[in-house]
Amino acid sequence: MSSKMKTIQTLFSALPFSYLPGHLPDLAIEGIAIDSRAVKPGYLFVAMRGGSFDGHDFIPKAIENGAVAIVGEKDLTGCPVPYIRLENTRRSLTWIAASFYDFPARKLTVIGVTGTDGKTTTCNLIYEILLAAGIKAGLISTVNAVIGDEVLDTGFHVTTPDAHDVQHYLARMVEAGLTHVVLETTSHGWAQYRVDACEFDVGVITNITHEHLDQHGSYENYRAAKGRLFTSLEKTLPKPQGNPRLAVLNHDDRSYEYLDSTTKPPKVSYGMGQGVDICAQEIHYSPFGIQFIAVSNKDRIAIKSNLVGAYNVSNCLAALSATVIGLGISPKIAARGIESLEGVPGRMERIDLGQNFTAIVDFAHTPNALKVTLEAAREMLSSLTAKNTKSAKDKMNLGDLRGLGGSENQGNNPRVIAIFGSAGLRDKEKRRMMAETSIQLADLTVLTAEDPRTESLAGILEEMAVGARSKGGREGETFWRVADRGQAIKFALSLARPGDIVLSCGKGHEQSMCFGKIEYPWDDSIAMRAALSQLLGIEGPKMPYLPSQDKTEEEWLK
Repeated sequence: MSSKMKTIQTLFSALPFSYLPGHLPDLAIEGIAIDSRAVKPGYLFVAMRGGSFDGHDFIPKAIENGAVAIVGEKDLTGCPVPYIRLENTRRSLTWIAASFYDFPARKLTVIGVTGTDGKTTTCNLIYEILLAAGIKAGLISTVNAVIGDEVLDTGFHVTTPDAHDVQHYLARMVEAGLTHVVLETTSHGWAQYRVDACEFDVGVITNITHEHLDQHGSYENYRAAKGRLFTSLEKTLPKPQGNPRLAVLNHDDRSYEYLDSTTKPPKVSYGMGQGVDICAQEIHYSPFGIQFIAVSNKDRIAIKSNLVGAYNVSNCLAALSATVIGLGISPKIAARGIESLEGVPGRMERIDLGQNFTAIVDFAHTPNALKVTLEAAREMLSSLTAKNTKSAKDKMNLGDLRGLGGSENQGNNPRVIAIFGSAGLRDKEKRRMMAETSIQLADLTVLTAEDPRTESLAGILEEMAVGARSKGGREGETFWRVADRGQAIKFALSLARPGDIVLSCGKGHEQSMCFGKIEYPWDDSIAMRAALSQLLGIEGPKMPYLPSQDKTEEEWLK
């Protein structure tokens, strides 16, 4: 809710584009909604067209629930309340909401993070650095919104929250006395104008890889959507607290040349090679984290992190660039912030119930994310079999060997076992690519469901199986199709030997799975615990229900 009463005239006076009609009613607005079910008396209802629904069809219901005015983009006559027609209601919503909440982003230093993979982890690293520096900061990610001591769920599936929700979170942060916010932004968020009024001060890119090409049409369109973060830096108005106006670019990513050429504000680059503003040297990996020296023109600082894998070195460099170079935070304080992050839910999250192998839940749902996750698992196995595993553990002081097998492997070479699927009604090409990647990098692969939606699950699994076979995969020996995700996890665990690593990828922190048009509650971490407790014969949670449990595997795979 806004801190003071707003009228339609006030809200629309701040729009950066023209609208019709020229005369607006002097009508008080109590709130904004885009779902007719969320409308309360005194609300403005913004009707938007979607993939499956058209908000204009729900205008009567919104009025019945108390909407005093309607914003839409279709010609409409006979509306019993004022109707304001705009060219693009999605684009308008972010500015109307920002105006309603008194433009909260102008009172905050806003750090935006975008990319295909690593966004949430990088956001959390930046957030921890800000806290270590004594800065009152908030966080809006695909996992949650953090406002002081309050943690709010931001939804079932990964996406940038809707524009009016983002502005509401920002307003709450201003009211709570926060001065900085880290905001994770997706390509959908940019393409749908959800964060256009967020007045970014620092923009960070992790990478731009193969994802969402079905919705964006091409890699170039996908790249351009994410690039809007950096062009938006030019439009940020001066703020009383100052404007860093910095673009943080990944020199190692294929997007670098494009973003470097199209970004006008000051920019810095990070990466593993030469010619960057900040790089990593003397990198050491272990099952318990990473260590490296972050090197810039001015500083050399030792970095320790509880995160694993080479890709998290890159995420740490991105966070250091944004905070040390962008905000002037001390490198030593930044290092302390990075070390304080224990982990991120659903990102290489270990599930340990005392088993003699490693069980991990990760969000990897793109070909590149799966690749780097499997590479990280192989790095973990290499560290376990190396003679200096114990000294690495003592040096880093980041954990213990329980559940990682060690000498219990009884002479067998430890293996990586991967479980994952590919979503329905999404980029079909990645189904083949992910299966190919797993056959090349994992020892055993279990293909299963991941939000099939209205597509045939059997058809999706067949497309993945074709990819697996193309790289030498042998069904029934090196890869399997198990339609029900819960059964797939149980099956993978039954294959595990002491010292193995079992990875359930693709769902991570998400709290639902879509079959048909229904979202069923689903949590991979709970599912992994349920399967492990059953395997170990100990008390544990019940396996969450999915409709795939109602048919036999043969029926699902027909």
